[in-house]
Amino acid sequence: MGRQAAPRAGRIRAGDKGRGGRTWPTTVRRRVLRSALAALVVLLLPALAAETALRVNYSGTPSGGTHTRDRDALWLGHAWTDGRKTDADVTALVRRLRHTGIRDLYVHAGPLEHDGTLPESAYPKARWLIGAVHRQAPSIRVQAWLGDEVAPEKPYAMHLERQATRAAVVESARQILAAGFQGAHFDLEPLHSGDRNYLALLDALRRVTRARHAVLSVAAHQIDPLPAFHSFWGTVTGHPKWWSQAYFGQVARRVDQIAVMSYDTMQPLQSLYGGYVAQQTSLALEVTPESTDLLMGLPFYHENRFGHRAGAETVPAAVRGVRLGLSRTDAGRARFGVALYVDFAATEADWRAYEEAWVR
Repeated sequence: MGRQAAPRAGRIRAGDKGRGGRTWPTTVRRRVLRSALAALVVLLLPALAAETALRVNYSGTPSGGTHTRDRDALWLGHAWTDGRKTDADVTALVRRLRHTGIRDLYVHAGPLEHDGTLPESAYPKARWLIGAVHRQAPSIRVQAWLGDEVAPEKPYAMHLERQATRAAVVESARQILAAGFQGAHFDLEPLHSGDRNYLALLDALRRVTRARHAVLSVAAHQIDPLPAFHSFWGTVTGHPKWWSQAYFGQVARRVDQIAVMSYDTMQPLQSLYGGYVAQQTSLALEVTPESTDLLMGLPFYHENRFGHRAGAETVPAAVRGVRLGLSRTDAGRARFGVALYVDFAATEADWRAYEEAWVR
């Protein structure tokens, strides 16, 4: 037999198997590969451009004076209200806070039940804590940190579309203010951008806190890093995560304090995380009224999991980002601060970075 002719384009080669065992011509395979690469480029280019913008956003020098306004806050875990802490712990806490800008403590007194109620057994030592703090640091406000998961993303949890549930949350706020707390701090997650039931709840809560000269504060989701990004991400993952800037402003106008949870950002490097925080700070400043305290969250915890890299989301990177965003958008803003999450996971390095870079 003579030599076998080399296969020409379009002729089936051994091993070129497609779905169901069928074989694909070489030209078809190349066309599919090119299409796949083109699609990948289309998807990656916006992400690469966004990450490049964040790195650029982290450059520059913060303006002088972009330091604490003595309106900072600290989230405290449940051990402070369930009996695990002692007078000695309060003394150590007050000593720690003495030369910082912290004015508010968000003390975990929940969680709320899914129907919006709050059993008094959840915070048996609240009155002791409030009294102990005020004896040693009368200028520090103690707020009750209340939270829960919410529908529709968590269908088994709290349903804000139910009027009875919202009424129960309002009653829970009355309850904790009667216990001596000077404010109610709500962390309801995951809240989808545009949720009108949440706005209705805030309106009702504000009437209660104002009547008692108390503070209404909330932990807020991050703002779309790209226009309508929450819609895209929600479609792809089922978890929108971000709020539109307009919705953030609607929430901010209904409260006395709004603390951005500016961590768990999925950023892999300190420079990108810091640039992201700078962007978030600017976006939040643009829509938060002067009458509302805006606080940017600092990651006082160290975990490595999806969405959070401890080596990237550091206190120094966050503080630098906050100062850059403040410098570029509203350097003289008075009602501004940072919020430290969370006391039980913080290290000495976290506290030192906060004090050196922000308090000074």
